[in-house]
Amino acid sequence: MPAKPIRFDLTNALTAWGFSPFQIGVIIVLLALGVWYAYGTYLLALKGRKWSNWRLLSFVAGLFLVDVALQSPLAAFTASYFQAHALQHLILMAGAPPLLALGAPSTLLLQTASREHKTLWLKFLRSKPFSFISHPIPVWFLYYGAMFAFFLTPAIGFAMEHMALMDLINVGFLLGSTLFWWPIIAVDPIPRWQMDYGAKLVNLLLGVPIEAFLGITIMMNHSPIAPMYSLASTHAGGGILWSTSELFSVAAILPIFVQWMHSEDRKAARYDRAANIEAFDPEAEAQAAIVAVIAAPPSAHRSVNP
Repeated sequence: MPAKPIRFDLTNALTAWGFSPFQIGVIIVLLALGVWYAYGTYLLALKGRKWSNWRLLSFVAGLFLVDVALQSPLAAFTASYFQAHALQHLILMAGAPPLLALGAPSTLLLQTASREHKTLWLKFLRSKPFSFISHPIPVWFLYYGAMFAFFLTPAIGFAMEHMALMDLINVGFLLGSTLFWWPIIAVDPIPRWQMDYGAKLVNLLLGVPIEAFLGITIMMNHSPIAPMYSLASTHAGGGILWSTSELFSVAAILPIFVQWMHSEDRKAARYDRAANIEAFDPEAEAQAAIVAVIAAPPSAHRSVNP
């Protein structure tokens, strides 16, 4: 069943919140996650261990953005305006997932859950299916390939005519994007697949021309991207996909590059400290003198002790 078209005006922009069964389910899940996260930080406080407020704020902001994308008037406007659909897509794929990853929910779970739940979660993280689906290469192709398969084929029109399918696709976009951003943010440890700073930058930089190509291709369409959208709306939405996705990429690339430089500086400082300690360590000097005496030929010993 297609979504009901809705006209953009101030009243609808403020009041057109959706309460379909799917959207009510979204609210319940998001509230449950928020309560669990807050309770986890409370349990840590009882143990005398402080949890970062920035992590808490990031996670809550990520949950809020998911609600904006799926339940707010923005979701209602996707039935009439491709610009709204483009914004919804960007929030689900490049807005909410990095914030959720910054919240480090896996670390919080492992620090607060019972032994049984920790064992189950670690078993899932170390399982072969998760190991395969979380590998950076298939995740990269799924992240960018899914956008092309959805926006450059009749899939978007078909999905918008069957909103139950569109809801499932949106959830899939969110989960797939979480797998993409999780190792890039790297606050939570991931079994097996760790990415160094260079790999993170390459991962994002390779996506810049792909996102640009997708947005420009939609902007150059000679027909609407789906029956419910006008051609002007299609072009405007393509421009949003192009410009905003590039903005998200740059916003992610810059801090990663800065972190990389700081990491190299810290590494160099550690090497310098280690070298200085070794150079001025009396015990190391005495050990070196003993080794030199032992290694010296007997004649050298006689010359020193006639």
